[in-house]
Amino acid sequence: MATIQQKELQLFSNEVISEVVKARINGISYGENCDVPYDELRYVKVLYFGFDGQTHSGELIVNKLIAEDIVEIFQELYELEYPIEQMVLVDEYDADDNTSMAANNSSAFNYRKIDGTDRISLHSYGMAIDINPRYNPYVRTMDGKTVVTPENGYKYADRALEGDYYINTEDACYLAFTKKGFLWGGEWNNQKDYQHFYKEFK
Repeated sequence: MATIQQKELQLFSNEVISEVVKARINGISYGENCDVPYDELRYVKVLYFGFDGQTHSGELIVNKLIAEDIVEIFQELYELEYPIEQMVLVDEYDADDNTSMAANNSSAFNYRKIDGTDRISLHSYGMAIDINPRYNPYVRTMDGKTVVTPENGYKYADRALEGDYYINTEDACYLAFTKKGFLWGGEWNNQKDYQHFYKEFK
């Protein structure tokens, strides 16, 4: 188990959205219809332990209400050497959520509707984050058929099978998020979003 050194600790941070970050996301994840003020969002930088066993630098955009929690959660996961494959802004995938998930990219802010609905996602407010989404897919029934998103996560939808990167209620990721008051989509009744942690607006 790793221990965060002082120089590493400085690489865990949250900051206001700079002009540089605005230029990266404007018109992409921060679309033309986005009505979330920039000052409600924070740019978060963390270290994470990759699938390759190496330390990597990750980035997220989240709501300022959860920014400190997110930094502390990822500090804990890094110390535990919890494996995360990739963590870049969804803008690196042109804000296409399906493409980002298929690449197993962990991400947060993206102003968009919930897949298959007309409802705005909590990701639009930076209040949700998806972790290792290919191995922890969104599973639901539509027109009598099981639909798995991303499609290349289909073989990971059966949670009765063993999986190295599965999030469950005994998983370190689940424990780190839920003790900070986050809810988990894997505990929904009518559908399962195993990648999805979120906080609801009060």
